[in-house]
Order: sequence, then structure tokens, then C-alpha cells
Amino acid sequence: MQHQKTLRLLFPQWQGGGDPSYMFGGRMLAWLAPEADGPVEEVTVAEPDGEPLQVIDGILARDVVVSQFRDARRRIDHHRPDRIVVLGGDCGVDLAPFAYLNERYDGELAVLWIDAHSDLFSDKVFANSHAHVLGSLMGQGDPEFLSAVKLPIKPGNALIAGWRPLPDKFSELQEFENALAERMDIRRVGPEELAGDSQPVLAWLRATGAKHVAVHFDLDVLDANLFRSLTFAKPGRPAPTDDDIQAGRMTLPQIVRLLADVAKEVAVVGLGITEHMPWDAIALREALAELPLIGKVREQA
Repeated sequence: MQHQKTLRLLFPQWQGGGDPSYMFGGRMLAWLAPEADGPVEEVTVAEPDGEPLQVIDGILARDVVVSQFRDARRRIDHHRPDRIVVLGGDCGVDLAPFAYLNERYDGELAVLWIDAHSDLFSDKVFANSHAHVLGSLMGQGDPEFLSAVKLPIKPGNALIAGWRPLPDKFSELQEFENALAERMDIRRVGPEELAGDSQPVLAWLRATGAKHVAVHFDLDVLDANLFRSLTFAKPGRPAPTDDDIQAGRMTLPQIVRLLADVAKEVAVVGLGITEHMPWDAIALREALAELPLIGKVREQA
């Protein structure tokens, strides 16, 4: 594998999730990551300007998000890599890279979606496109988003690890998800099943027969009581209850162990890390901008 090319794609998209904090979180994630050993590209992402995002054809900031994933694909096609690391940004950043990888590996790619939430929705039930991406990769959803997916992921070749079901008040969303998961043979494994070992995921991988896997790692799969840089850990936000969209329950050591076990089974050719929300760093950044000598008031001296 040493001769293969790994592209690192920096993609601080925030519009799919509707929160500008995703942009800062993505850039900080890129700074934290070990140095790349191959080419690096950064997708052009529109900066927040304080104006509210518009819902277009049922999707928040649809045209902007479409433009951004097309830019990502152009950059990927320029390098024609064998492997891709994506540092985001909201979950939608993995649409173009994973679609490319499935083409690169002749439609036989397995997708391990590590996430407390399925991301199987569409504009029919939810406007934020970061919750549509796995559905799009399976060939379901908005035509513009599907234009990025020349070869959908095969039924049976996707598994959601760390998944938690939606509470009763979101029954319409849960029914929509259940129907697509059943139709596309998408297995969903809860955090309890992975607490002690990785066997449910490894058994699925073996059953697919896939030799290559792309891994989506949404940090929201983590327990917000143990890892604080998450949407659910935003300071001042009430702790999620059983009536809310479920927060994650996995730990970083469990994720590290799971991916180490997966890498022993098949070649990991894609890794997307998303939804980093470093609230303390964001608050400090905003405070520094207001301080004398360093921030806005320095010109008054």
C-alpha cells in the first residue's frame, strides 16, 4: 500500500448543518491532525456573513452546498487518489469523496458510518443536507445531490455504528429512516453492542466480501459527558433528554479500537472526520477579538 496516493481534503463546510461553528471546528481539526504524507487540497467554502441561509427546493443553502461538493470532486479528480482523508465540516463533506471511492473500487466499496444518527434522510422530511448524505450515497434523494453519485453504494454494503433510535415524537423521521434502511439492507448497531468488542462490525464486513472500506466518523457518536467538543455539549444548552434527538454514547478509545480492528480485516481507503465543535476555543477566539491591543479596540490606543 506504500505506493498508493492518499489525498487529504480540508473541507470546512458549515452550510449543510446550518451552523458557522462547523467551519472553525473543521479548520481546527485540520491543525490538530498529523502532517499529511501526500497532496493536500482545501475546498472553497463560503464564509459566514451573518445573513440567514435560505431554504431552496426544500434544502438549506442547497445551491451553495452543491457548488462546494462539485469543487471537492474537481479537486479529487485532479489527483485521482487511491485513498482520501476528509477533515470537515458537517457530515455532508463525505458525499463527493465516498462517491469517488466507490467508483475507484468498481462499486464494491463498504461504508462504515460511525454516527449516533443515520444521515439517511432527505428534503422530504428534513432541510439540513448534512443529514441526507448516506441516503444520497445509497442513491436516494435530491437530483442535484445524486448527480455526485454515479455509482451508488450496494445494498448491504453500509453499516451505521453507534446508532441510536429517535424518540417517539420524531416517529415520522424514524419511519422514513427505517424504510430506507430496510430497502437498502443497512445494518444499524448500537453503542452497547460495540462497548466490549468490534465483532458486529467485523462480521458484517466479512459478509459483504468487500476488500475496501470508507469510514465516516461523526464526532457526535461520542459521549458528550466525556468529550466536550460536540454539538450536544454546547455551553448553556440543556442536556439532552430521552425526548430529544439522541446524543452519542461511545468513547474515543472504543472508536480507536474499532478502526484498528477494521484495518486488520480490509483496506481502509477513506476516512472522514466531521462535526468538530470546540466550544471553548470558539468562545476564546471571540473574546480575544474584543480585547485591547489584540482585538477590535487596538486601534483606539
